[in-house]
Amino acid sequence: MITTLFALLRRHALAALVAGGLPFLAQAAPAAPGHFAEQQLRHIATYFPGRMSGTPAELMTADYLQQQFTRLGYQSNTRQFNTGYDWLEKRGETRRHKVTATSVIAARAGSVPQEILIVTHLDTWTPLSRHEADNNLGGLRLQGVDDNASGLGVMLELAQQLSNAPLHYGVRFVALSAGEMGLHGMDDYLARMSAQEKKNTLLVIDLNSLIVGDRLYFNSGINTPSAVRKQTSARALQIAHRYGISAASHAMTPRDYPGVNPFDKAGIPLLDVTAANWALGNKDGQQQRARTAHFPDGAVRHQTERDNLTYLDRWLPGRITQRTRDSVKILQPLLTELTNPTL
Repeated sequence: MITTLFALLRRHALAALVAGGLPFLAQAAPAAPGHFAEQQLRHIATYFPGRMSGTPAELMTADYLQQQFTRLGYQSNTRQFNTGYDWLEKRGETRRHKVTATSVIAARAGSVPQEILIVTHLDTWTPLSRHEADNNLGGLRLQGVDDNASGLGVMLELAQQLSNAPLHYGVRFVALSAGEMGLHGMDDYLARMSAQEKKNTLLVIDLNSLIVGDRLYFNSGINTPSAVRKQTSARALQIAHRYGISAASHAMTPRDYPGVNPFDKAGIPLLDVTAANWALGNKDGQQQRARTAHFPDGAVRHQTERDNLTYLDRWLPGRITQRTRDSVKILQPLLTELTNPTL
């Protein structure tokens, strides 16, 4: 039944793609930075809502992403792994749900074995309880614009920009499933890396929720050496200021949402990119409180009625265009420098 449903939904999505005039977006370079990323964000949010781990929508999203990477000239494949979560009923009973999650991996080799890993999660929030489901947290209607079609869109434009560029260090793009609800998509990916692959990974750039927060943050991991911080988070701020983009860096702590990044914990240098409302000088990693009635915590995470195109375009007009543009304007030159340090 699931296979049949997936096939029907996939045919419907592909038909809608053609009818809507959105090509398989691997054509000419966009007129401005962020244009391609915004197209992808809006397309993914519109045609692939409810991208919960193990669902047909997630499989369709993974299939779409793999096609994009392949058309851009990358060696691309999907990877499945088994995981699960506990569902809590109103009366306190819990039931274990098993799911098969699907991630997408695409890579271009450089002239040396070392590479830079760009990751983001492709799944949307899966309700973990009857209470969450009744309050429209996650589920089949969640478009997940901010969390995390934004990361996917920016990732695809970065892949487009690097598709024909010379590379001293290789690049690997990973759209991970099970990024939400503690399903440990990063943990699974790390567990499959050999010791040599970990050694050859010079940096992980994690893209997550780039739209709603007051400003873009370029945060180094807790265990990232100071020399790498200068080349990554500090350099990102220099590029941002050159373009007049409001950006900052936050000193990450174990108390940050959603906890210590697994790559950081494994000792791999990390650059965490997100939009947030951290108060300057706040040492405990907690976000500052209300800026508007519509975004009381600076986020729309998991909220079906808010993390969608209609709501965000109404209450934050122009923000999607601004943030996709700003993210690419900073990250594209940064990646060009990092992948070709001798140029």
